[in-house]
Amino acid sequence: MSTHRTAGQAQHPAATPTDHPSWDPARLPDQTGRTHVVTGATAGIGYFAAEQLAAAGAHVVLASRSAAKLATAVASIEREVPGARLDTVVVDLASLASVADAAERISALPRLDGLLLNGASMSMKRRATTSDGLPLLLGTHVAANAALLAGTLPALADSGRRHGAARVVHTSTGFVEQFPMSVDDVRRTPATAIAAYVKAKTVTEVFAFELARRLEAADVPVASLVTRPGVGVDARTPHRAGIRDRSTTYRPNPYTPWAQGKDGAAWSAVRALTDPEARNGQYYAPAGRLRGAPVRVEPTARTATPDGDLAARVWAQVEELAVTALTIPALTIPARTIPAKVSAAVPVQE
Repeated sequence: MSTHRTAGQAQHPAATPTDHPSWDPARLPDQTGRTHVVTGATAGIGYFAAEQLAAAGAHVVLASRSAAKLATAVASIEREVPGARLDTVVVDLASLASVADAAERISALPRLDGLLLNGASMSMKRRATTSDGLPLLLGTHVAANAALLAGTLPALADSGRRHGAARVVHTSTGFVEQFPMSVDDVRRTPATAIAAYVKAKTVTEVFAFELARRLEAADVPVASLVTRPGVGVDARTPHRAGIRDRSTTYRPNPYTPWAQGKDGAAWSAVRALTDPEARNGQYYAPAGRLRGAPVRVEPTARTATPDGDLAARVWAQVEELAVTALTIPALTIPARTIPAKVSAAVPVQE
């Protein structure tokens, strides 16, 4: 029996991954029996990540703010992937109350193998805020994701113990490497919206790698990984009714000649969720930086191994913004049913 399922996404020219020559984004490891939650799943990268995971056999839970858009996304995936196993959760990342409710519903799933933290506002209105009064980019990219993770981490850990290491995948951007940002004061808002976005993603990376260290230290079977999508543009994105067609907004992009579609931009996150060889603390990105097959890359030292106690201080500030303590679950495993030691580095079992 084949251990791969055809994902069915559009193909784009891509470099061969250097760390896993046999990795093929169109033939993902079989995800039958696994459950993955994808935020921001009604458009762009999040939608195509959900579609690709469903095509590989996963039970996919699409999470987004609009129930109507979730219904459109489900209908589109069902057309592309007959028999897809899908559910939806409405969550407004600009409201911590909504995030808490979504975390409760996600945690009630029979199992939870992967959480892709992809959704967040891309509004460039500098003075925009969340319903909790946080700057919109900081609130949705950082506080909301931390709160959602805090509410679902026990469920991820439980699934990891029962089925092999679960995963949380944090979405970042190549701008973090290109434009160093100070994160000593997480709440301080930069003067421009793009700088605020880069700072939010810098905080995301620092937090994600600190999470990886804490999970490893506690021997919790959950892996924390980081990805960046490269550049995905509408002009190269395949048609999907209600997702990418004449009824949806077309956004021109000057990088189009060197970019990929948003289906290809989803590959790095999908690999981080599904590659049996992916490990806690790793980073995945397109081989060609702007586009290409997903490969493992070295993370930026500024975020992966920051000086002194910066990571701990960022962690504490993020918890304050999220109005919750992100507690690493204690490892308690019944000796008769599960091996005595389960590491977050254990690959997902087929």
